[in-house]
Amino acid sequence: MDMALKVKVGGMEDVELSEPVSPTGQYFNSSVLCVSVIGVLEFDNPIDDSSSIALINDVFLPINTRFSSIMVEDKDGEKHWKRVEVKGEDHIVVPRFPEGLSPESYDQYFNDYLSKIAMDSLPQTRPLWEIHIVKYPTSNASGSLVFKLHHALGDGFSLMGALLSCLQRADNPSLPLTFPSFQKAPKPDNEIKSLISIVPHAFSSALNTVLDFGWSILKSSFLEDSRTPIRSGEEGVEFRPINIMTMTFSLDKIKQIKSILQVTINDVVTGMIFLGTRLYMEATSEEARNARSTALVLLNTRSIGGYKSVDEMVQNQEAQIQWGNKFGFLHVSIPELHQYERSLDPLKFVHEARDIIKRKRNSSAVYLTGKLLEFVRRYRGPEATAEYIHSTLKNSSMTVSNMIGPLEKMTLANQPVKGLYFMVVNIPQSLTVTMMSYMDQLRVAVGTEKDLIDPVKFKNCTEQAFSMMFNVAVKSK
Repeated sequence: MDMALKVKVGGMEDVELSEPVSPTGQYFNSSVLCVSVIGVLEFDNPIDDSSSIALINDVFLPINTRFSSIMVEDKDGEKHWKRVEVKGEDHIVVPRFPEGLSPESYDQYFNDYLSKIAMDSLPQTRPLWEIHIVKYPTSNASGSLVFKLHHALGDGFSLMGALLSCLQRADNPSLPLTFPSFQKAPKPDNEIKSLISIVPHAFSSALNTVLDFGWSILKSSFLEDSRTPIRSGEEGVEFRPINIMTMTFSLDKIKQIKSILQVTINDVVTGMIFLGTRLYMEATSEEARNARSTALVLLNTRSIGGYKSVDEMVQNQEAQIQWGNKFGFLHVSIPELHQYERSLDPLKFVHEARDIIKRKRNSSAVYLTGKLLEFVRRYRGPEATAEYIHSTLKNSSMTVSNMIGPLEKMTLANQPVKGLYFMVVNIPQSLTVTMMSYMDQLRVAVGTEKDLIDPVKFKNCTEQAFSMMFNVAVKSK
């Protein structure tokens, strides 16, 4: 339920503030952190933007009041969302590139443009989002729609749910989009817990909690990863230009590996990313191939099993409660690259990544980290908490995040959507990897610090890792 109050802001007359900014929202819009999410929709055909203002007013803005609010401070220094009048045209940007170039030439213009808007700050004087309509064809699409939304508005789950609520099924707009079910990997009979195993399981969970929470504090405080081909370790990485490139993998092949290994899809793709990262580090510097490197694997902490429709987001109180930034992260050491991974059994990377993440899930470290952040906020303020989160990101090497997309082809205002992906920007890391499924494909987006990481080489190493894993898995059947 929104909280409304009257306060005096900046010497102005009393204004109505709709709701307080959540603690996490304050962390992500502070003097230390200013994090945004970029979402890209790719279209089969040239974009017709004639209905863009109507879509903003009738569909996008009603999803959540934060899309029509700005962040302000009251006299006590507390931040609130203040409702303002939104002019859609102020939030739409249509870039101009040279005319008559080939799609391959426009690839570079588009990538440079993404890098530019990733570095540009969203004006604090208007709601924290923008839409960029790129009408030039690239190798991937006839036109692209780029959403930039401040992370203070919500996390990737909330923001992607908002974007998906603006879309319809191509085959039947009257039907809702559907998403893959959340299914855990099947357990062999000998792994089914019995009453006898409860005590050792509880002891293991407690031990893991102590170890993981302690290591998390060390990593966030002063224990930095090594400087490697994927981590410059420099100050101000979040303000440097980035490259954003994508690659596509067959979900059918990923499911084949999943079934053969009796693991989850997340286990397969995480193992692929970790193996590809180590292969890149080896190809760039033999000495650094097994240097200390940690990934932050983001977890959705909601109790719901899928996105909410636009009607549910607007009308359903539970959906509104689930809106916002509700995630945790696991510190996961990237498995080391040994000779057997490269030439004999790359699937060991999947198993090792799965075992590490499974062990860390079998603890309450994420919960305790959330309590720690709340403690720091209460006694030292949101800026100090933002500094702690900044240090957590800076001291690690990469962030890995994934979301589930719809099974059916989508349209926006009757325009078919060919693909979609997202990227988190303005974070103090040299490497960010995000993944999103759509129809029968998995789209992997990689954000890399310019002049440090070669995006083409990284892509080749990741594709090589997947090819190695698939070939070995199929042969092992």
